[in-house]
Amino acid sequence: MSSFSIFDIAGSALSAQTLRLNTVASNLANAESASSSIDQTYRAREPVFAAVLNEEASASGVAESSVGVAVRGIVESQAPLRQEYNPDHPMADARGYVFLPNVNVVEEMANMISASRSYQTNVEVVNTAKQLMLKTLTMGQ
Repeated sequence: MSSFSIFDIAGSALSAQTLRLNTVASNLANAESASSSIDQTYRAREPVFAAVLNEEASASGVAESSVGVAVRGIVESQAPLRQEYNPDHPMADARGYVFLPNVNVVEEMANMISASRSYQTNVEVVNTAKQLMLKTLTMGQ
């Protein structure tokens, strides 16, 4: 594995955490959006990640090693929607219920903190690798 692949690995992780932060932002923005039907109600979304494996290592019989992160898609949460009895609400159905998203704000905040810290860590990995390469270049001077 080349020493420059650290930038590819950290870059793929940065992209994945950016998507995760955007998904959390979307969930938080829609956390209190009301609807009059189950079908039109926003559902919490979560990204699905997978490790990208090194094909060269597996071809040579060496244990597979991870060389990045791939986004496999974004899935909707299957948790039940919240129902609130509020007959005065303009979006209330015939029975007086309003449907609210299945977004757990506390869980989304924890996801946001985790994604933010992971992003910061990967930025530090890139900066450290860059500094090490620059120090290596100046060793012979």
